[in-house]
Amino acid sequence: MTQIDYYYFPISPYVYLAGLRLEEIAGKHGASINYKPVELMRIYAEMGTEPLPKRHDSRKIYRLKDIARQARFLDMPLNPEPAHFPTNPVPACTALIAAAHDGSGDVGKLAHLLSRATWAEERDLADEAVVRDCLSQAGFDPELASKGMLSGVEELQRNTDEAIRRGVFGAPFYGVGEELFWGQDRLPHLDAHLDELAAR
Repeated sequence: MTQIDYYYFPISPYVYLAGLRLEEIAGKHGASINYKPVELMRIYAEMGTEPLPKRHDSRKIYRLKDIARQARFLDMPLNPEPAHFPTNPVPACTALIAAAHDGSGDVGKLAHLLSRATWAEERDLADEAVVRDCLSQAGFDPELASKGMLSGVEELQRNTDEAIRRGVFGAPFYGVGEELFWGQDRLPHLDAHLDELAAR
């Protein structure tokens, strides 16, 4: 079975805009998804990418227009300047890691609900109650929000180390073997690549 490594950061607007299209593509191809939450700020520091507050105003203005335009194109609700951004993404990351190991619910749905909480629902992912609610909606025990935090943080760090080694420099990032795809707008390219693999 083909495996897709998904380098995920819950408070990225482009992760939210990916919706559930990755899961649809994986289902179409019979591929599995390995959800790998990462510490994006550490990746930025390693790769020399300036964090959002330090970028030129022209880039900040374009970003706001771009995510609003993409949301309209995809017919997805989105506030380009949500009330709880930036916020601490670690509780959401460790909950997703715990859920992926637990396997009792829908991990893809959980990943989307966590990002949707920030970008469409004006909720704070640093609030454990929000994470617990997302877990419950995706069919998981909400107690996963507080279980295995230490091991979850350790896996988050390992995921980030791996991402840096592979040349991942943003989120969302998708990896299939040696091939990497950056951004939700490259999902059609990922789909085509999986078609090519199947035809070999």
